[in-house]
Amino acid sequence: MNQILVIDDDIELCELLNDYLSGEGFAVATVNNGRLGAEQALAAEYVLVVLDVMLPEMNGFDVLRKIRENSKVPVIMLTARGDDIDRIVGLELGADDYLPKPFNPRELVARIRAIQRRVETAELPPTQQKPAELKVGDLVLYSSNRTVKRNGEKIDLTSVEFNLLEVLLSHAGEVISRDDLVEKVLGRRLSAYDRSIDVHVSALRKKLGHYDGNMERIRTIRGVGYLYSLGEN
Repeated sequence: MNQILVIDDDIELCELLNDYLSGEGFAVATVNNGRLGAEQALAAEYVLVVLDVMLPEMNGFDVLRKIRENSKVPVIMLTARGDDIDRIVGLELGADDYLPKPFNPRELVARIRAIQRRVETAELPPTQQKPAELKVGDLVLYSSNRTVKRNGEKIDLTSVEFNLLEVLLSHAGEVISRDDLVEKVLGRRLSAYDRSIDVHVSALRKKLGHYDGNMERIRTIRGVGYLYSLGEN
């Protein structure tokens, strides 16, 4: 059975999610303390972690850092509605997605399913995946072992960043809309005021750096989306 860990100090919310997610076929474990939550996330095999930002003893960001030191388990962060900085920080630290509180449990399930589909696609045998190697300029992406190298040096990317780069490289030189990126990378539809894909693009830019000559690799096409440059002047 799919096992999910919920780390939140709101006991009533944990009980609600336990009941709802159990009805959707998930086994749910809950922890109400940040430090214990980090330990639990690394002590067992979970398909996903739901992590609140505001926690006793250790806040959600520190819990996420601790998890990311040893695990790539998908993480959905719960943030206060309207608190954009929490969402940005969480995504930059390696969260896969976020939900602002209060939220509809159906929306959480939809996000979980989307992440599961993405993970399942990434784990397909190489023969069932897209081309095993994508090369654009000095950058090479290897689908078989999900690694990326720039001039032969490995670049560490989160799961979402890897998927984002794969889509961009597959359409290098073409403009891809934000709507399409959200559907292909996050597995859901773009909603109003949702800036998660933009934060992932920003984090990816920082890790990839510029082409020689200070040319931007990922260009913003205002009002439309993004384009991965072919590196030509």
